[in-house]
Amino acid sequence: MSQEEQLTAFIKNEAAMLGFAACGIAPAHRLDKDKAHLDNWLQKDYQAGMDYMQKHRDLRANPDLLVENAKSVIVFLYNYCPSEMMDPGSQYLISSYAYGGDYHDVIRKKLNILTAKLKEKLPGISLRGFVDSAPVLERAWATRAGLGWIGKNSMLISKRNGSYFFISELITDIELEYDQPMGGNYCGDCTCCIDACPTAAITDLYTVDANKCISYLTIENKGEIPDSFKGKYEKWIFGCDICQQVCPWNRFSTPHTEPAFKPLPGLFGFSKAEWENMDNVQYNSAFKKSPIKRAKFAGLKRNIEFLKGSE
Repeated sequence: MSQEEQLTAFIKNEAAMLGFAACGIAPAHRLDKDKAHLDNWLQKDYQAGMDYMQKHRDLRANPDLLVENAKSVIVFLYNYCPSEMMDPGSQYLISSYAYGGDYHDVIRKKLNILTAKLKEKLPGISLRGFVDSAPVLERAWATRAGLGWIGKNSMLISKRNGSYFFISELITDIELEYDQPMGGNYCGDCTCCIDACPTAAITDLYTVDANKCISYLTIENKGEIPDSFKGKYEKWIFGCDICQQVCPWNRFSTPHTEPAFKPLPGLFGFSKAEWENMDNVQYNSAFKKSPIKRAKFAGLKRNIEFLKGSE
């Protein structure tokens, strides 16, 4: 067995032991085609208020600018599919990825463990980990690493895991055995996600207009929510899972086993009044280590008030 094969087997075995649902590896080539798609998306202003998407576009396309002499991109999937979803009859709904603790912390710790082991094995190795916090085209790398394809809702979909997972990467200057892309799209003629989106945010195949996306409008959006969306939000006050809930491939999703992702105490039991009367102190206490902090207290209250105004 060659050194590349040995290291690849070691990495994938360690990834499995750390709880990752899948691990694939791609050669660290430029992503010119994906950058062109990103540029086209930006030209249409589909990024809405996410001005950071305009920055560091060269870094997104060229892994060599993130890790000098980059050779390989190791991609990991980490399952967050809950064993139980919030009752659709609840007054307000939260995206399932935010039921528990912050995934950045959970996954970063695991990448740090694997990084330390690789540096112990290869003292001269150069590598850098990414967990949704740097200019990396994660889904593009995941497809090149053979972990799935891009669905019509622009999410990565796996035959084995569906789409309820987080993507993270290690970029390194060592060569490894590379996985082959799937070489196709398995959505077929299905339009479930397009048909189910209440705000028509999926404008073209594999393209989402953030200006219309409930996830964007309830999390990243810093301004007011346009009145034109009243009556279309259903019950979402942080994120949205609709396009995932209707995706046929998610019948293969299995519940996660990550203790940190268990629903926060009381989350499923919050009453309408408790959500609406929540103050800043209660918010900080309830969501101290939660992705919900991303919206900030003012954002969450805005979302709730918007839904109240739609009644």
